Amino acid sequence: MTGKLIGVGVGPGDPEQMTLKAVRVIRENEVIAVPGENARDTVAYKIAVQAVPELEQKRLVPVSMPMIKDRAALERSHDEAADQVETYLAQGKNVVFLTLGDPTVYSTFMYVHKRIKTRGYQTEIVSGIPSFCAAAARMDIALTEWNEELHVIPAVHNIEQELNYSGTRVLMKSARKLGAVKEKLLREDCDVFMVENCGMENERVFVRAEDIPEDAGYYSLIIAKEKK
Repeated sequence: MTGKLIGVGVGPGDPEQMTLKAVRVIRENEVIAVPGENARDTVAYKIAVQAVPELEQKRLVPVSMPMIKDRAALERSHDEAADQVETYLAQGKNVVFLTLGDPTVYSTFMYVHKRIKTRGYQTEIVSGIPSFCAAAARMDIALTEWNEELHVIPAVHNIEQELNYSGTRVLMKSARKLGAVKEKLLREDCDVFMVENCGMENERVFVRAEDIPEDAGYYSLIIAKEKK
């Protein structure tokens, strides 16, 4: 018998937003993989351990997932991560892989998931609250109504082209290009909201494009809505 890889979304930051299933799966398994060099220092671990204190006693497996653009280096990194996980799966142990938000939305977990699945092991995904849903709730607004379109955009790529959509635009991964994003949004007639570190102790919210700080951190998400 071999083990199963289970990707578990821990939500955007508030441990109370973790699902009951996420909590149960973490409690029921002993091997917990966490993306980062030091498992206990990662955001995913710090969120999950507040909801599942037993996590402190689990076998933590830090998985290095560097934020780099070199495709060859990334491929090697993902292969090595899959090798780490497979070590436990081959022993018949399940591996729970913690990931921020939802595992299916821009998650590095999916690179490991694909490799493990290709190697013939069982896999499972436990959904978590996506950051943009949590951010909209925090701002007390709807993402979409009636026939509005919703576009989830990695704003770090091709800013000018990718912002030209109707409806509501969710701009993720904006931190490194916040200046360019802010400049473009200021030229548009739209309502702009930004949440930095949604659900965390150092959360900050902004309700105008003019107020968006260009030095905001990595966990910053912008919602731009067409005015009615």
